Amino acid sequence: MPVPAKFAPTPSDATRTAHVPAKVSAGLVIMLGALTAIAPLSIDMYLPSLPMIAQSFGGPQGSAQITLAAFLGGMAIGQFFYGPASDRWGRRGPILFGAVLYVAASAACVLAPSILWLSVARFAQALGGCAGQVVARAVVRDRFEHRDAARVLSLLMLVMGVGPIIAPLIGGAMLAVVGWRAIFGVLGGFGALISLAALFRLAESRSAETAAQARSEHPIQAYLALLVQPRLVGFVLAGALNSAAIFSYISASPGLLIGTYGVPPSQFGWVFGLNAGAMIAMSQVNGHLLRRHSPERLVAWSRPVSLVFALAMAISAFTGLGGMWGVLVPLFFIMGSFGFVGPNTMAGGLNIDPRRAGSISALMGGAQFGVGAAASAAITAMHDPGPRPMTIVILGCIIGSTVALYALALPKGSLQD
Repeated sequence: MPVPAKFAPTPSDATRTAHVPAKVSAGLVIMLGALTAIAPLSIDMYLPSLPMIAQSFGGPQGSAQITLAAFLGGMAIGQFFYGPASDRWGRRGPILFGAVLYVAASAACVLAPSILWLSVARFAQALGGCAGQVVARAVVRDRFEHRDAARVLSLLMLVMGVGPIIAPLIGGAMLAVVGWRAIFGVLGGFGALISLAALFRLAESRSAETAAQARSEHPIQAYLALLVQPRLVGFVLAGALNSAAIFSYISASPGLLIGTYGVPPSQFGWVFGLNAGAMIAMSQVNGHLLRRHSPERLVAWSRPVSLVFALAMAISAFTGLGGMWGVLVPLFFIMGSFGFVGPNTMAGGLNIDPRRAGSISALMGGAQFGVGAAASAAITAMHDPGPRPMTIVILGCIIGSTVALYALALPKGSLQD
């Protein structure tokens, strides 16, 4: 498929006042969205089973959370390999390799005889599943200019966002009928279907310029060249801390909703899916607004909204004001604001140096899951089933993301439409 000839890492796309949106194939969006959704599905579908997994292996309630931390760690590490590989050898090969690894690791999860085995298998599952996320983002930047890339990333959130809504419902239903092991069997089957679709339907999109750039430098040189660019570092940190806030919610939600607030496991998915729906809806509003405004301007507008609601949630958590709803209502609006922050920080980062799109995608994705794993571990280490650990971590992440955004990613004069 033809690749845009323009590869200048300048803010010219963001400063255009007249923008004609590119045509976007629904098939491409579904394909890339499904590839990106593998990782969220692998987390969200098994969340309701965490208490049962711990019980089945004779551990305390929170012991199964190590399997979530292992998955997040694998997602963080694996992306750093797939990014340069996709720049050097093309987008299709890494996806297919990762899919095979993901299916094999899913089978190992089904057979796990202990928490340790399951944690190692989850780590390997993440190493395979992260290929789709890295390459899908790189494909978007291969085929679309800056503002259109942000719009397509918002559309991908619509496709991949269905996972957090239906996955916990499916997982909760399966848990009551066939047990937690079957969940990993379903995930392996989904991975196999996606890999077949990518094999026959996903065309190569890497440009000759990207290939030449990748072959002229070692992957470590590419990462070092990217890390000396302050704007990129700002987008990386802003996106990583934003994702860490999401993972903090994901990690804490089973214990908080089921254990503390008494939500039945069969109903957990409805509450979880409502917050995911807020993020999906706002990502589509973001896609519409991108017809008139740059990704940089939209993320600059939306980030303070997250901060205000995070402060309100923290006050409720520490004072008890409003009880459960005093926490969940601000959380709903926080998650909605992430529908603006996620796509626009990713598009902003990918626009810094499009010839290294795969490496940038890996750098941003690896940072997101690495910081997310740290945030998840921090909540677990607090040994408090109430809302305070989650609200502390989310507030801290949003404050850090705001500082990185305004201090590094959005220098003066970068917010024109």
